[in-house]
Parts: sequence; structure tokens; C-alpha cells
Amino acid sequence: MPLDIRRFDIYRKVPKDLTQPTIAGAVVSICSVLFILFLLVSELSLFITPELHSELTVEDPVKHSEKIPVYINITLLKIGCDYVGLDIQDDMGRHEVGFKDNTVKVPFGDAGCRFESNFLINKVPGNFHVSTHSSRVQPDNPDMSHIVHKVRFGMELAEGKDVKGSFNPLENVDKSNSDPIATHDYIIRVVPTVYEDIHGNIRFPFQYTYSSRDMIQYHHGGRALPAIWFRYELSPITVRYKERRKPFYTFLTTICAIIGGTFTVAGILDSLVFSAAEIFRKAELGKLS
Repeated sequence: MPLDIRRFDIYRKVPKDLTQPTIAGAVVSICSVLFILFLLVSELSLFITPELHSELTVEDPVKHSEKIPVYINITLLKIGCDYVGLDIQDDMGRHEVGFKDNTVKVPFGDAGCRFESNFLINKVPGNFHVSTHSSRVQPDNPDMSHIVHKVRFGMELAEGKDVKGSFNPLENVDKSNSDPIATHDYIIRVVPTVYEDIHGNIRFPFQYTYSSRDMIQYHHGGRALPAIWFRYELSPITVRYKERRKPFYTFLTTICAIIGGTFTVAGILDSLVFSAAEIFRKAELGKLS
């Protein structure tokens, strides 16, 4: 007797003339298809979007360089550009007053200044501050009221680009209503960061956290000139981010679960609706007993 492979068919077909279409079944079917399409699009979007994994390590991720790029962009609201300068100091003995390379000063309003600079710092604790220390003539009433637009550490920050893994918590910090004679002190904790995208490209941005305080300083018996200080130190912990895409088999598994689960639930709903309709129809005809 020849083997009939049709015996292994677990999806037996019912002749179409033995089935009964209903309006409720059509509504359930249309809603099921729309629901499946919505879930498929959502799942495809999640599959295309890489997942971001992070880990902490103790290392120096930028071994090829002993310098860290810094980008600063602030607006001083009540002091002119002629008086403003950038000073840089660190624990290696660096002390630059009136740093001018890659520095742009644009007059703002009647007596303000938009200050922007890009420079390198050593991998040791230090500070950079915006002040009038480098000016030959000091203003009568220096007022360091300001708005911080960007303070960033790491690569490709001179152009102000948004680099994944680099955060700017000082963005839009507003000190416009501060005490006119106050010195503004920002204490920054810089965290080295490695960001590897889905294509294997590696960048070295830096995250940081900060705290701040405003104070009136006195020096040698007199009041010190106000300034905007950014005091930084580097964390020994490095944060590594890596983008990963979900395996394709997980996407297929989810698709099968969506389609199978939706049709199963829809079939149950359709059966319940059909059974309820039959009971209601028999009740109207008095044939429930």
C-alpha cells in the first residue's frame, strides 16, 4: 500500500460550502488584521533600533592622548567682551591667563558678551575660569551674571555637535539673577566614556556631573573680583556603551507569537460572539429548551 503523505497534514481543510460567514466574524477578522499590522510595525521599529548596553571598567580609554578637548559656550549678560578672558590652571603647573586660541567673543546686547572657546586640558585635576584677570583695565563694577549654553568634554565638541554618550548637564543653567558681586563656582566630576555604535565606530566622549555654589570672595583684606570657575577632576571609572542589534531569530519568534496569538484569541472571541448570537436567536424563537 503506497504511503499517502496527506495523512500527515495537521491543517485539514474544510470545504468552503460547509462554512458560514458572519458579520461578527468579518469585524473580528478585520480588527485582528489591523492589530497584527500595528504590532508588526512596532516590533520592526524595535528590531531596527539598536539596543544600548553599558558596563563599567577601570581604565584609561584614550591612551593615545594625554589631553582632553573642552568646549565652552556661555553668555555674560552684564560685562563687555573687552574685559573677558579665559584662564586655565591644573595640578601639573599649567597656568595660562587670557587664553586666546580658538576663542570667539561676540558682543551681546548693550553690555554683554557671548563667549566661546575650544581648548585642551591635561588628565589631572584643575580648573578653567572666565574672568577679567587678563584685562589690563578692570571694569568699575564687574558683574559675572551669565547663562551657560554648553560645557562639554571630549572629541568633536568644538563644532558643538551632539555626540552620543556625551551629556551636557550644564546646558541652559541660568545665573542671570545672581548677586552682581558673586563668584560662581562649578565643581565638575568628569567620567571617561567609550561609545561604540552598531557599525563598530568608536568615539570617546565624556560625561560629567556637577554641583555649584555662588559666593563672595575676599583676598588680602579686600573683595576679590568675581569670576566663573569650572573646577574639574577625572573619575577613574570608565563607562562603556555598545550598540547591539537583536538577533534576527528573536524577531521571527516575536512575529510568529503575534500572528498565532492574535488569531487564536480572535477565534475564541468569534466563537463566543457566534454562540451568544445563536442562543439569542433561539431564545427569540422559543427553542432554548
